[in-house]
Amino acid sequence: MSPPRRPPDPRGRRRRKHRHDRVRRRRKHAIWIAVTLGALAAVIAAAAIGGAVAIGASCSLSQLKRTDIGANTFVYAADGSLLGSIPAERNRQPVRLRDTSPWVRKATIAVEDRRYYQHGGVDYTGIARALWRDVSAGKVVEGGSTIPQQLVRNLYISRERTLRRKVKEACLAIKLSRAWPKDRILQEYLNTVYYGNHAYGIEAAAQTYFSKRASRLTLTESALLAGLPQLPSTYDPTQNPRAALARRDEVLGAMRDTHAITQRQYDWAIRDRSIRLRPGNLYSTIREPYFFGYVIEELRQEYGAETVRSGGLQVYTTIDPRLQRLAESSIRGTLAARDDPAAAIVSVDQRTGAIRAMTAVIPGRAGNQFNLASQALRQAGSTFKTFVLASAIEQGVDPDSTYYTSAPYTCTDSHWCSPPWPVKTYDNTYVGGTSITRATLRSDNSVYAQLTLDVGPDRVRSMAEKLGVDFGGQATAAAIGLGALSVSPLSMANAYATIAAGGIYSRATGIRKVVLANGKEDVDAGWGKPDRKRVLSEGVAWKVTDILGQNVRYGTGTAANFGRPAAGKTGTTDNHADAWFCGYTPDLTTVVWMGYPGGEIPMESVHGIAVTGGSFPAEMWRRFMKPALAAVPAHDFPEPKQYPVYHYFHRGDHGYLAYLPSPPPAPTTTQATTTPAPTKPAKPAPPH
Repeated sequence: MSPPRRPPDPRGRRRRKHRHDRVRRRRKHAIWIAVTLGALAAVIAAAAIGGAVAIGASCSLSQLKRTDIGANTFVYAADGSLLGSIPAERNRQPVRLRDTSPWVRKATIAVEDRRYYQHGGVDYTGIARALWRDVSAGKVVEGGSTIPQQLVRNLYISRERTLRRKVKEACLAIKLSRAWPKDRILQEYLNTVYYGNHAYGIEAAAQTYFSKRASRLTLTESALLAGLPQLPSTYDPTQNPRAALARRDEVLGAMRDTHAITQRQYDWAIRDRSIRLRPGNLYSTIREPYFFGYVIEELRQEYGAETVRSGGLQVYTTIDPRLQRLAESSIRGTLAARDDPAAAIVSVDQRTGAIRAMTAVIPGRAGNQFNLASQALRQAGSTFKTFVLASAIEQGVDPDSTYYTSAPYTCTDSHWCSPPWPVKTYDNTYVGGTSITRATLRSDNSVYAQLTLDVGPDRVRSMAEKLGVDFGGQATAAAIGLGALSVSPLSMANAYATIAAGGIYSRATGIRKVVLANGKEDVDAGWGKPDRKRVLSEGVAWKVTDILGQNVRYGTGTAANFGRPAAGKTGTTDNHADAWFCGYTPDLTTVVWMGYPGGEIPMESVHGIAVTGGSFPAEMWRRFMKPALAAVPAHDFPEPKQYPVYHYFHRGDHGYLAYLPSPPPAPTTTQATTTPAPTKPAKPAPPH
C-alpha cells in the first residue's frame, strides 16, 4: 500500500516562482546589456568610420529638424519693467550659462554626467558603471546617457526605446560634441530640460519653485532642481516634498563624490531638512491687463498665435506705468461706488502714435477680459461733430461766418431720412440764427444735423476714417455727424491725435520694439517707426483746434480746463448710455469713455446727476492730464504756415449758408439768418 501523497506546499510553489522570476529578470537584463553593448559597438564602429555607413545619412545635425519646445514671450513697459508673460502651455525663458548659478552647473554635471568634460559625447566608462549598478540592484538605478545624448534626444529625435534610436542618439551626441563647445551644450541642456510643473529650462524652474532668477539659486536649491529631470512628477517638491528631499540628498552626495563640494559643505547642506519653496507667479501675473490684451492681438496679427505664445519674443511697448497709474486713479477717484458705471481712458502721443496709457475700470468687478478701451464699440455722441466740422472747413466753409438756424428740425431727405428723422437739442433750448462755431460750443444737434446733410454724410465718414476712425462694417447714416455709429475709445484717440498733430496721421501703436528668439530685433515689421502721413491740411486742423480750444475755455468742456492750452469735445448719446470727452494739448491726446459695459443702460442718476460728456468724463480727463503733464512746460498750439481758404458753398436742401466777407443775403426761410458772427460767443448751454 503506497503512502498517502503530501498536499502541495504553497510556500514551495512561491519559492519556485520567485526563482523563475529572478532567472527571467536576469535573462532580460542580459539581453538588455547585450543589446546596449551591441548598440555601443555599433556606435564605436560608426564613429570610427564617420558614421556615414553604420548609422546612415540620418546621423547628421544639418539634416535634422530640431524640435521646437518654444519659449515664453515677455512684454515690457516703456521703462523696462515687466508687464507680464503671454500664457503658454510650456514655461520657458532661455538664459546664458553665465547667468545661472555655479551650483546649478556643478549639481547637474554631478548627477547627470560626472565625466562631462572628459568624454566625447558618449561616456563608455559611465555606461559600464551604470550597467554594473543596474545588474547589481536588479533594476535600473542609473542611466548611462550623457548630457549631449539627453540633449539630442530632447531636441532632435523621438524618445522611443529602439536599437536604431539608441544608436542614432549616440552618434548624434558624438557629432554634437565635435561641433559645439562643452559650455554651449550645457547651456542648451539647462535651457531645454523639463523640471516639472510646466517649467522647461532652469530659469523657468527657478521662477516656478523659488520665485528667483537662476543666477541666485543656492546650493541646496540647485541640488533640488538638478534632481527633478529624472522623474519630475515623482520628485515634485510641491506634491511630494519627502521624495524631493531624498533626491536632493542624492544629488548632494554626487556633488561630494565628484569633489564639486567639500565634505563640510555636504554636511552643512544635508542638515537642512526644509525646502522653503516659494512658488512663483511670473508666468501668470499680468500688469495692465487691458493694454496687455491689446498688445497680444497686435502681435498675433504680425506673427501668428503660436509664435506669440511660445516664440520667445521680447516685446518692448510704449506704455508709461506712471500714466497708467494716473489714468486708473483718475477713474477710481471719480467713480468710487461699486455700482458706478465703468470708464476707459486711452492716451496717445500724437507725434508718434505711441499709446502712453490704456486702462479701464469696472467698479465692483475684477479680472474682466474684455478690453473696453480697444474692443468696446459704443456710440460716440457729439464727439463726432468734430469730424463734421473738419469736413466743412476742408470744403471751404467758414465756421465763424456761416449761419444756421438753431430750431427743432426734421430731416425728410428721401435718401438719408426715410422715415423722417426728427432732431432736437440736448436740453430742448434753441437760439435761432447761430454760427457753426457757436453751435459747436453749444453742441447744437439741430445745427449739426443740417450741416452734416449739407456737407454730406459720406464725406463726414471719409473724414473720420482718414483721421483714424474704424467703423468696421457699419453703414453710413444721416445721423453719423451726431455720433450714431459705434466706435472704440482707441479709435477716437487715434483720430483726435491726428488733428492734434496738425493733420498728420500716425497709426496708434503700443509696440516700439520686438526682439526675436535669436536675439535680433525684428526690423522688418516696422515696430517703433511711425507711418506718418498728412491727411488734413494744417490750416484746417488749426481751425478745428481753435474752436475746440474755445470749447474747453467756455463751451461744454469747461470741466476739463486745467489752466493750459487744451482743446476738446464732449459727447453724450440721447439715452445717456454713453458719455465721452475727447481732448488734447500740444503734447498729448486723451479720450475718456464712460458707460455700463453690459449694454446701453441709461446713466440718468449717477451720484445724483444725469451723466453727460461735460460732467464725469471731462472731470476724469482733467484729473489725468494735469498731473500727466505737470513736468512738461506749457506752450500754445503752433500757428499754421497756411490758413484755411474759404469760398462760397452751394447750399443743399437742409440749411442756409452765408459767408463773409461777401454781403449776406436776405433771409428766405425760417432756418436762415444773416446776422454777422458776434465777436464773443453766447452763453453756453449745459454741458453735453
